[in-house]
Amino acid sequence: MRTIEARSDRSWFTNLEGYSAEGSRERREEMGDRKLAVLVGGGPAPGINGVIGSVAIAARERGLEVVGFYDGFKWISSSSFDPMVHSTPLETSQVSRIHLEGGSILRTARDSLVSKGQIDQNKVANVKKVIEELGIGYLVTIGGDDTAFSSSIVAREMKGELLVAHVPKTIDNDLPLPGNMPTFGFQTARDVATQIVRNLMEDAKTTGRWYIVVMMGRSAGHLALGVGKSAGAHLTIIPEEFGNRTVKVEEVCDIIESSMIKRKAKGRNDGVAIVAEGVALKFGDVEEIEKMLGRPIPRDPHGHVRLAEVPLGTLLKDEITRRFEARGEKITMVTEDVGYELRCAPPLAFDMEYTRELGCGAVNYLLSPDYSLDMKKKGAMISILEGKLNPIPFPEIMDPQTGRTKVRTVDINSYSYQVARSYMIRLEKKDLESEEMLTKLAKCANLSKEEFKARFSKIV
Repeated sequence: MRTIEARSDRSWFTNLEGYSAEGSRERREEMGDRKLAVLVGGGPAPGINGVIGSVAIAARERGLEVVGFYDGFKWISSSSFDPMVHSTPLETSQVSRIHLEGGSILRTARDSLVSKGQIDQNKVANVKKVIEELGIGYLVTIGGDDTAFSSSIVAREMKGELLVAHVPKTIDNDLPLPGNMPTFGFQTARDVATQIVRNLMEDAKTTGRWYIVVMMGRSAGHLALGVGKSAGAHLTIIPEEFGNRTVKVEEVCDIIESSMIKRKAKGRNDGVAIVAEGVALKFGDVEEIEKMLGRPIPRDPHGHVRLAEVPLGTLLKDEITRRFEARGEKITMVTEDVGYELRCAPPLAFDMEYTRELGCGAVNYLLSPDYSLDMKKKGAMISILEGKLNPIPFPEIMDPQTGRTKVRTVDINSYSYQVARSYMIRLEKKDLESEEMLTKLAKCANLSKEEFKARFSKIV
């Protein structure tokens, strides 16, 4: 990950002599708010640099100075913020080719303006102080739902003295963009993960084993399903298929085990099953998961369970292996977690183009007279709809109950999901109704037909 180093000289801070809150408003009036700042929050995603670069170039072309804040909200919300260390000017010459690279030249962090579920007014005050003293009139944030929430807080608290545009970013594809547009980074992440799963499928065929691949995605199954559908994985399990109900580990194991038996009945003892990490959140409450593991599960600064810390694959593998061994059959199963290796991959052409549109769109929205000042004061999430810039005011994307960005989940009634499901090797009701197929399945499972139906009928 390449990072632009902060300047060691004070040349670009010449307008900040007497750095203090006193006189900041006067300096802003003299400068005419000719500074735009950009920051990156949350987990990495392919294409971040494309947004940074396009924002900086578009703003510079319009005569604005551009400042990059390092590590998201981490430093600007701290009383220890040092502009010489924690920010850097962004010149066109520095960013003109960074859209080709993965990672983030401004790094990223998960720090937010929320502490223990409440808005941290001290952090908000620190952000306002930095914004005012640096004479920044515009802010572009790049991130997921948590960064969007912090951005909306800043927009509201600054009361129009700072105009905010948020560019949505996540490989999880779980932000509610109109027209079913993906979040940037998703397509690249899906492509890289698809190559990984394709290789595992070939390995499974060569060695006669099964893989359980746990796919990143938080509470949504977009990435798991997208990869499973693209690679042609034999089975994909996503949290959305269980609706709002809680699920036992045993039920997920039943789905995988029956898929393995059905594949054996078709003449193969190998395969790849993809399980979205969000399935773990269906195992009752977090306390129940911690009870199963015998240890607490770490949480990130936003309070979210670090699903990567839940050994979902191991839980499933151990139970399924035990079941086969109980029937006198030895199998080889391997678990693989896929996620972190996707986030800083060089973006595909799709994401390179898409992020340049989003970054330029953020600047156009902030500076264009086509959008009212009243709208801009609320802050907005930048999206593209039918080839046109489509800013969405923060209040329209926030869940009224949680105050956070709404989550987009997989629609299991969609044609896309139905197609994906039709290509899976998964036990279906018709399999139990066919005397021929039921006989094969029962034989492969070393069970009677009655025992097989009693065991697996509840999952079809």
